[in-house]
Amino acid sequence: MIQRCSACLRSFGVCGNETPPSFTNTLAVRGRLLYNIRPMRTAFRSSFALLSLLVLITSSAAAPPNPAALGMDAAKLKEIPTRMQKFVDDSVISGAVTLVARREGVACLDAVGFSDLAAKRQMRADDLFWIASMTKPLTATCVLMLQDEGKLSVEDPVEKHLPEFKGQWMVAGRSKDTLTLKHPARPITLRDLLTHTSGIGNVDSPRPNCSLAELVMAYAQQPLQFEPGSKWAYSTAGINVLGRVVEVVSGRPFAEFLDARLLKPLGMKDTTFWPTRAQARRLAKAYQPAGSGRGLEETGIYFIKGELTSRDRTPFPGGGLFSTAPDLVRFYRMILNGGESGGRRYVSKAAVEQMTRIQTGELKAGFVEGMSFGLGWGVVRQPAGVTAMLLPGTCGHGGAYGTQGWIDTKQNLIVVLMIQRLKQLPNGDASVVRSAFQEAAVAAIKK
Repeated sequence: MIQRCSACLRSFGVCGNETPPSFTNTLAVRGRLLYNIRPMRTAFRSSFALLSLLVLITSSAAAPPNPAALGMDAAKLKEIPTRMQKFVDDSVISGAVTLVARREGVACLDAVGFSDLAAKRQMRADDLFWIASMTKPLTATCVLMLQDEGKLSVEDPVEKHLPEFKGQWMVAGRSKDTLTLKHPARPITLRDLLTHTSGIGNVDSPRPNCSLAELVMAYAQQPLQFEPGSKWAYSTAGINVLGRVVEVVSGRPFAEFLDARLLKPLGMKDTTFWPTRAQARRLAKAYQPAGSGRGLEETGIYFIKGELTSRDRTPFPGGGLFSTAPDLVRFYRMILNGGESGGRRYVSKAAVEQMTRIQTGELKAGFVEGMSFGLGWGVVRQPAGVTAMLLPGTCGHGGAYGTQGWIDTKQNLIVVLMIQRLKQLPNGDASVVRSAFQEAAVAAIKK
């Protein structure tokens, strides 16, 4: 079933079907308070002004989105939920939330299918998803914020901030009975971590509730898999190390820094490592192909041990966040706007450009053809296959269960796809769902 969002407030970046939380009520309460404590004339003027503002806000909330004003074709945008519904009907996915935006605002936000097949709970535009590795660009942004403040440089050796990485070993050779080690030619740097060229292998967490300090100490005891900077090998562990660097340099737990410096100021109220019970009720369940070969069967989120709402769980900087499409577009619009949103500068324009341009040279990188990497962001080098409709320089990231978020700066386009599907072929980044969504979104741009 297709559910189209009837209004998207550009000023708030949220679904227009929901007035920004308590905003109008607060104005009304303030109006009454002003009336009670001020002289009659002042109170009347204040109440009248507030009433006018309230009417303006209410009118804005009721207004439907205007894709034409954003240079988008409304009729062609309707093709997106139609395509997604076909994937639901064919049991490729249980449901999806899709969002298309430009620098100036949200053009469309749609929900199709179900977030819970057994309960027949229809997908909603504000449903939560485990975004997995889509967490990585937010972590990278935290690192670049600290670089802007002069507290670190991406060229710093990791051991400058985390002494446990001093004197690291590297695998020089393997045989049936022998592992030969040597010291690498140089220490790993923050840049190596950000570009997945450090050689740090992925190591299982010792327990579900370990601290980042403990987790990173375990990484430091493992030999590197290759000379730093010599090849590209995807490393969630490396991004987790960056989260620990943020903790040491800022003096705050990573989750606290992320929340205070990015999530709360941007209004990303549903983005968290630890969903509340209310948020957990909006979580879209994950599915995989049924063992019978017909339809889908429910599966869990593999890294969660214990309660979803437990705050004891490690806040993995490389893949632990849950979020919604309306939340993520706030972050992406800030990046598309060069690091600024709502008159507030979050990260410098130079840092945004540094993060989102190719930093891996000629190394083969990514999970689909034509990709490279920036600092924590995937970057399209040569559009091909699933990225054929995008332009070189498009940046973003996918998640393990098929979620996707990409910014095509040259076409002034943001696309956000929220699904929860395990065992996609050949992988989540190359899914037919992503391709169909992006094709329809780009086709809707008025030339």
